[in-house]
Amino acid sequence: MQTHKLERTITSMEVASMVDRPHADVLKDIRKISGHLTKGKSSLSDYFINSNYEDITGRTLPCFDVTKKGCELYGTRMTGEKGTLFAIEYIERFNEMETTVKQLALPTDPMEILQLTFEAQKQANEKLENVDTRVTELEENAPLSPGDYGHISRLVNQRVLTVISERHLKLTQKQRSQLYKDLNAEIKAVMRVPSRTQLRQRHYNDTIDFILNWQPSSATIAIVNQLSIEEFTDIA
Repeated sequence: MQTHKLERTITSMEVASMVDRPHADVLKDIRKISGHLTKGKSSLSDYFINSNYEDITGRTLPCFDVTKKGCELYGTRMTGEKGTLFAIEYIERFNEMETTVKQLALPTDPMEILQLTFEAQKQANEKLENVDTRVTELEENAPLSPGDYGHISRLVNQRVLTVISERHLKLTQKQRSQLYKDLNAEIKAVMRVPSRTQLRQRHYNDTIDFILNWQPSSATIAIVNQLSIEEFTDIA
């Protein structure tokens, strides 16, 4: 209620500033005019409203909230340039307040209300979507947990052993190492990370699928076979 009143009034301190007079003198003028209004049985609150303010020392002092009609009435006490300047200032102030009130006024037309409701809901949904997107990005870019990273390491070991078993290979430790090296290199290339430790949560499912379906390339098999020849030559 207080905000509603202030949007349509100015204080007697502001009036004092506009007319370049001490506030105490303006209070005397308003009280004198108020006495005339009371005698004439006019509604005092249409012009001046008793109020108070707190000064810089913390004291609560009396003042008035002055309506546009009150300013017009107060302006009749002044003539010439001072009266004109006061009229210009208070007219500008009230025009600004009226413009603000119009901008803040809610529509009464049902279609306008519906449109505003729709736009507000749309904005709220967009904000929620942005929040959800941000949360998803943070989750997907989070490093793998120790448990998930360990699971991938175990799958790598199991897959290499499975490939060796399926192909009935008899490999030396050096040849086995080549298979591990090939699988890890392909994981980094496919997931586009510099090392397996740089895998993120978003890579987890794709990495598991890749490992489970991995087969050594022809180049890797050739290297493994070459290692077998080299070892045989070394022995000989």
